[in-house]
Amino acid sequence: MHRFTLRLADLATTWFAVSPIHEAVLSLRMWTHPGVYPLQTRAFEQLRPAFERLESRRLLLTLVAGNRFVPDFLTPRPTTPAADFRTELAVVRALPPELLRGELEQTFLPHEQSLPALLDAGLADPERLLARIADALEEYWEVCLAPSWWPQARTTLEADLVYRARVLAQQGAAALFADLDRRLHWADGVLSIRRDWGDGDVETAVEGRGLVLCPTCFVRGAITMISRDRPPQISYPARGQAAMGGEGAGGPAASAALEALVGAPKARLLALLAEPASTTDLAYRLGVTPGAVSQHLSVLAATGLVTRARHGRSVLYRRSVLGDELTGGR
Repeated sequence: MHRFTLRLADLATTWFAVSPIHEAVLSLRMWTHPGVYPLQTRAFEQLRPAFERLESRRLLLTLVAGNRFVPDFLTPRPTTPAADFRTELAVVRALPPELLRGELEQTFLPHEQSLPALLDAGLADPERLLARIADALEEYWEVCLAPSWWPQARTTLEADLVYRARVLAQQGAAALFADLDRRLHWADGVLSIRRDWGDGDVETAVEGRGLVLCPTCFVRGAITMISRDRPPQISYPARGQAAMGGEGAGGPAASAALEALVGAPKARLLALLAEPASTTDLAYRLGVTPGAVSQHLSVLAATGLVTRARHGRSVLYRRSVLGDELTGGR
């Protein structure tokens, strides 16, 4: 069990963040442990040809341990709610090279008993190895993830945050933590994670450092960092992943009565907006242009059928209560 003790002031500094470098690093598990994250399998099978052409592929694969652990330094704690990949990658590059061996050993030695040969040999020149790892992650991001996967994933992760904000506002912190994941338990100022890894219990006092909560597509339950010395951070499974490109062009079906009332395009949008989504994501899922979606969303917003919520640079839309009533909540 890992227990985070939060005083009242710590609850006030608990916040959510979307981290692109977390997703890039944790997504390497898709290649080392296929089938573990089935909601992402279809998308990553489409990315496989590009991944297999990467010159750095072998190095990237060595970064994931047999128990799916990844080194802590590759997933630095976000400093803003909507982090930028290159800003986060700069934090990875800034690791003092003399700390690299310790970071790798705490990841691999408890499970593998030794470091992967490629990493062990590279530690003869830790500064060069660190640069190679960072360069490999940058290539992976630019070639495989950023073009098409990340825009959809970012919308899903940001939609999760909008949903969590609504739960917190309407039901409070206890309901928020209970809804995040089955591994989490909140009682008497202590947030506990039931751990399937490590030895014994770990106690962490937040003590004014803030607790950061990160949704991700690549965990099966809430997790935290390997090291006990890292600032408090928890990653949990993002909701809404099943909708990532799952419907195909046209989106889900809307009722004939709703189409007759508001028209087919607006009816399909309302059917999609049971969960928050961006204009770009809606356009992709409907197979139309963002401009066309934007026009319909403006009308739906003006008539009170959808609401807007901003997260970072994105604006997410969701059906309003009136929109839910009109669609029958489907």
